[in-house]
Amino acid sequence: MKIIITICAAVMLTALGLGLTGCQTGGLEPASKAPQDGSPGEAARSEALILREGDILKITFPGSPNLDTTQQIRRDGKITLQLAGEITAAGIAPSDLEKEVAKAYGSQLVSKEVSVTVVSSTIAVYVTGAVLHPQKVMADHPISALEAIMESGGFDYAKADLKDVRVIRYEHGAQHTYFLNLKRAMQGQKSEPFHLKPFDIIYVPERFSMF
Repeated sequence: MKIIITICAAVMLTALGLGLTGCQTGGLEPASKAPQDGSPGEAARSEALILREGDILKITFPGSPNLDTTQQIRRDGKITLQLAGEITAAGIAPSDLEKEVAKAYGSQLVSKEVSVTVVSSTIAVYVTGAVLHPQKVMADHPISALEAIMESGGFDYAKADLKDVRVIRYEHGAQHTYFLNLKRAMQGQKSEPFHLKPFDIIYVPERFSMF
């Protein structure tokens, strides 16, 4: 009887421990198991090879130069080409977009050759809340939440709650909120950077105070 009770107690403690781990804030979302300051999946991904919203593309057709165009990938991830309509460009490599464009035009092209060149790649994000200079931040390279805050003058340490920084992201027609504990990074502790996507909103809340 004592053995059965001991085993049950151990199982309950293990379940309780897992429950507490899953409720920690600071990862991607409450139920995720990611580190408190970022997303390893995004950090490890090669952003340089993937097209994203805001990129300006030059699309050329060697066999039909009259179709040549320069397009900026819209916030919905698409571009609009004459005679072909809308095509999703964000989230794929330039070589994949070349294939999609050629497929969309089909028999309208004299030659199936299509070239996609990234003219410029700019990320626009917004930083607000308890920072010294709330603003729109423009970056021509992958940027993390902490870097965007530093570009905005850094934290207003008299007010900022570094443990509960939020990144608000709109994708696939829905809003997602990610909670970051940036106090660890500012204290020099090892943490994964949270890389931003175009149009992300970084909000630094104020600490709660009774006075």
